[in-house]
Amino acid sequence: HLLYRHWNHYTGDKRSHLLLVSVESGAMRDLTPNDPHDVPPFSLGGGGGFAFAQDSKELAFTENLDPEPAISTNADIFTLDLTNAAAKPVKVSTSPGGDFSPAYSPDGKYLAWRSEARAGYEADKFRLVLYDRSAKTIKDLLPKLDNWVDEFAWGQSSQQIVFTSGTRGEANVYLIGLQHDTAMRITHSGEFSDLHLIAIPDRPGMVEKGGVGAIVAAMMRVDRPSEVALIGMGDTIESMTDQPGVSADNGSPVRDVTHLNQSLLAQLDLPAMESFWFTAADKTKLQGFIIRPPGFDSAKKYPGKFLIHGGPQGNWGDAWSYRWNPELFAANGYVVVMINPRGSTGYGQAIVDGVNGDWGGKPFTDLMTGLDYAEQHYPFIDKTRECALGASYGGYMANWVLGHTDRFKCIVTHDGMFNPESAYGSTEEMWFNEWEFKGHPWDYYGKPDSENPFRKWAPMLAAKNFKTPTLVVHGQLDYRLDVSEGFQLFDTLQRLKVPSKMLYFPDEGHWVMKPQNSQFWYKTVNDWVDEWTK
Repeated sequence: HLLYRHWNHYTGDKRSHLLLVSVESGAMRDLTPNDPHDVPPFSLGGGGGFAFAQDSKELAFTENLDPEPAISTNADIFTLDLTNAAAKPVKVSTSPGGDFSPAYSPDGKYLAWRSEARAGYEADKFRLVLYDRSAKTIKDLLPKLDNWVDEFAWGQSSQQIVFTSGTRGEANVYLIGLQHDTAMRITHSGEFSDLHLIAIPDRPGMVEKGGVGAIVAAMMRVDRPSEVALIGMGDTIESMTDQPGVSADNGSPVRDVTHLNQSLLAQLDLPAMESFWFTAADKTKLQGFIIRPPGFDSAKKYPGKFLIHGGPQGNWGDAWSYRWNPELFAANGYVVVMINPRGSTGYGQAIVDGVNGDWGGKPFTDLMTGLDYAEQHYPFIDKTRECALGASYGGYMANWVLGHTDRFKCIVTHDGMFNPESAYGSTEEMWFNEWEFKGHPWDYYGKPDSENPFRKWAPMLAAKNFKTPTLVVHGQLDYRLDVSEGFQLFDTLQRLKVPSKMLYFPDEGHWVMKPQNSQFWYKTVNDWVDEWTK
């Protein structure tokens, strides 16, 4: 069978089961006996994928029953009667796409989850749907919202839900009432996650009136790691946003509860991230960001690091990570430029879908046009000393850049696709390549390369144009994009006598996670960029 390995490990014969344990007696019961599928399905985001009803008499969980999960994204929501040991799971979701994150309302009347409509597409719009348990009906709560619902939590009155949604480089908090189809935006900057709702003692009657009290969440920005924040609820809608299905509440203060990194951050010069908008070749409006170097001097010219995000359905924004940290890239004297091209999330589903079947097309021209705009409007960027860096899809695009422009002094490509045909046969989640390249490689045999996405968008076939010094990075345990993709690229560069180096991690997967490896990664990457731009 397929999916014999997943992400960074071989799956073997064992599958995850749901086990019910009694707190009082310690008795344990397997809720999915003899089930050959993982329950819940594998998820990079973690989380249980299951939830108890408030009376503990029913459990909702996520499972993909398709015979071949390597080619399917159709996870469904099932409920199980816990009061009857002979009861079988009942499927309550109906979408052919993925359904995730079930959560019961506090009063037990409803079950909500995140739902995708299209089968085989892991980056379809994540909708928030409501299942009425007595009527057995499903309703899309936000039909007008064009962006994804990333996570959500119920209000204590069971009449409201708060959720986060990535929008234009941020992930703000929103509120929706069950009887409305328009959400209210509560926060206005940063990225929020891990939502928890609480009642505020000094606001009596808030819960009884249908309010949510206040929200506790993790909040991060590009210049600080996550801290716990308390989000107060404003009382009035003061202005409308230009997002379909969203209004804005400008009376919601956000206050940090923890200050774990305050003393350290006070010692650092972490420049703010600046946003800009530009017009793509087909007149689409797209967003980019820059970060200036510490100790910035407007009279100087600075080399540039041009970061290309992965996914491809992802984005750059106001977020902190110790992987691909923009502030750390700027720290040794660089202007960092980041563009959200076609395929990026947070700008509507049409922009997300714009990369499908067009990997080296509009996304490439979007990136180059955005960089052109930054060079023209930020004269302190030295356009003769720039390096392009990307990982995953960003690594693919770095490989594509390598064969299609000589504007960069160097390239860093991490875990990128070099040969889409070989990548198809060595990946694990095959639905991804089949969706993005519109079928299987054999569907196009005998057809010209111009009609074959696996060859039309193959960086390998532009190898005769490779000239830019390139650092190739790959991990042995990367089963999303097999290490052979990195080897093929490095071997090609060496045979063409293009200045090149390969950084190989025998103990890392698609992401570099171990602290010492991460430190070595940054040193190697920054040294490579310094060598060619300084």
